[in-house]
Amino acid sequence: MRKLSGAKDNLCLMRKIIFASLTRLPKLVAFDLDYTLWDLWIDTHVTGPLHRNKDTLNEVLDKYNEAVSFYNHVPQILHRLRAAEVTIAAASRTSAPTSARSALTLLLVPPMEGSEDEPMKAIDFFDQLEIYPGSKLTHFKKLHQKTGMPYSEMLFFDDELRNKEVEKLGVTFCLVKKGLDDRTFERGLAEWRKRHPEEVFEDPVGSTAM
Repeated sequence: MRKLSGAKDNLCLMRKIIFASLTRLPKLVAFDLDYTLWDLWIDTHVTGPLHRNKDTLNEVLDKYNEAVSFYNHVPQILHRLRAAEVTIAAASRTSAPTSARSALTLLLVPPMEGSEDEPMKAIDFFDQLEIYPGSKLTHFKKLHQKTGMPYSEMLFFDDELRNKEVEKLGVTFCLVKKGLDDRTFERGLAEWRKRHPEEVFEDPVGSTAM
């Protein structure tokens, strides 16, 4: 009976290990902004000042009423990371950092699906903001200095292949081809988990979905 009990314990442990390997998240997830979280270049397609029409969700308007909105899947991805207590960062090389920060401040993110919580300002999801022109290597060195997190615990989503240079530091890079969506997000997580098989911590939202 002891041997049987021991075998069951080992099987249970193996199941837990496999489950954890499918639900782990990096400690920091960073996003570019232009054509990653929203479908424009904030420095060329938008003319300030920006404003929001009352409490409209996920839409900010510029001087000529051109809209700035997150891609459809972005709000729930941000909620998922926040629920898992992952550090969320913005890493943008835009030449209009003031406009980018203004858009993030004004955008209202709808609550998580099924929740009765109030909408949140987009900027409140972000623990770190590195928004200024220049190489993304600089952005991630600053993130490393400010958070103390190793580069191996960082996952970066960006629409420009040139920014894959951050992998020189040990950051995992995921190319966003047509705006961030669930499939791209999961692809990035899968690549990070493949490169870093050791357990970090679990994603309570993702584990129920998988």
